[in-house]
Amino acid sequence: MDESGGSGQPRSGNDQSTDRHTGRTAPATDATHPEPTTTDTTLAETGERVAETTRNDERPEPAKPADPEPAKPTEPTPPDAPADATGRARLTPRLAKSRAPRKRKDPGGGLLMGRPFGVPVYVAPSWFLVAALITWVFGGQLDRVLPELGALRYLVSLFFAVAFYASVLVHELAHTVAALRFKLPVRRIQLQFFGGVSEIEKESETPGREFVLAFVGPLLSLILAGVFYLALQTVDPGTVPGVLLAGLMISNLIVAAFNLLPGLPLDGGRMLRAVVWKITGKPMSGTIAAAWVGRALAVSVLIGLPLLTQSGALGSNAEDSVGMDTVTDALLAAILAAIIWTGAGNSLRMARLREHLPELRARNLTRRAVPVETSTPLSEALRRANEAGARALVVVDADGEPLSLVREAGIVGVPEHRRPWVSVGGLAQDLTEGMRVSAELSGEELLDALRATPASEYLVVEESGEIYGVLSAADVERAFVKAMARPN
Repeated sequence: MDESGGSGQPRSGNDQSTDRHTGRTAPATDATHPEPTTTDTTLAETGERVAETTRNDERPEPAKPADPEPAKPTEPTPPDAPADATGRARLTPRLAKSRAPRKRKDPGGGLLMGRPFGVPVYVAPSWFLVAALITWVFGGQLDRVLPELGALRYLVSLFFAVAFYASVLVHELAHTVAALRFKLPVRRIQLQFFGGVSEIEKESETPGREFVLAFVGPLLSLILAGVFYLALQTVDPGTVPGVLLAGLMISNLIVAAFNLLPGLPLDGGRMLRAVVWKITGKPMSGTIAAAWVGRALAVSVLIGLPLLTQSGALGSNAEDSVGMDTVTDALLAAILAAIIWTGAGNSLRMARLREHLPELRARNLTRRAVPVETSTPLSEALRRANEAGARALVVVDADGEPLSLVREAGIVGVPEHRRPWVSVGGLAQDLTEGMRVSAELSGEELLDALRATPASEYLVVEESGEIYGVLSAADVERAFVKAMARPN
């Protein structure tokens, strides 16, 4: 799955090949936040401009004014440190020799039931509402078929509800196994209102794989229906096992038939998308076609399902389909139509998102930064940043190893007259391994790296280990919003 944010005008990392950059630090903002200014704006001016948006609890404690020390004009640097275009020495940090694999956070989504094939399976809270509804409706049918059960019919109905959703889980596991076979990561499986969903985080590489990935779900539901039919032949239809097997057979046939309807977000819609993709060579064209067919299906369900019920075409007498039954059918149709319509729209948005993801490049969104030592006064650090046209500060040790990132929100909280007496070390956030990202990351890989370690700023490094700059999560958000606003 794929999200993110944006920036103002992204700057190429190659505008000055001898400079090093760092992602601009900025407080998290929403999509309406003004875009970042150009590189002519100084770091100090930026801090003053956003001061009003900084929370009081983010303001650092002002240092005591006793014994002010004059700021040193420059930081001591190793004699062999390379120089940039302005003649200023440039520090080259060392990366850690080994990186421990980052543990992926649990996506959540309800009650965790297990991890088949390593994929977490959740039961959403809405499932319990549907299970109660199925228990009540199926219990009423059992009262007519097996009146001798009495109150036990609701226990049998509850078993049917659980068995039905177990069938839905098998349907979703078919999608999951196919996705893993094609090396597509699956975030989670969630059983929810009116079925389940497998959250596959990446697109299929070919239309053929997309078709197979979509078709295996309905295929498994058809196979299950066949298995229940064969089992039904071995029992008396007028018994509890017979009624349960008949109900599971019919419900799996309905699940298969419904999912084969050719409109997104249903499996049939993904199959249609694969066919159009194969014909046109454009996955976006397939998505647009399948999404609009899905919206047409939503309107058809909204209007057609109540009419079919009223006409008796679904097996009930027309004269019996009045009163509360009519209201229930209309409500069911409205819910199904809303789910299909919303899913089709989400499929369009997701396709648009994936189409623009390659435009998000860490190298282009990174802010230029200057290295400073922990004891450097804030006023001196800002002076150096302004001279270099930088928008961020990286705290390094005497050997040039990056230690922490100075938060822009921290700079905002220090009044200008206090800045000569406050060292940058007190305003910095310690670097964790997950806060180092490669300048070569882009698209989904970049978003995955940021999601793995949520932070406001990240240190961007070259493959050689040199500091390239600082990447602000707010800049990524703004860049993404800006890209999404452009027409396809």
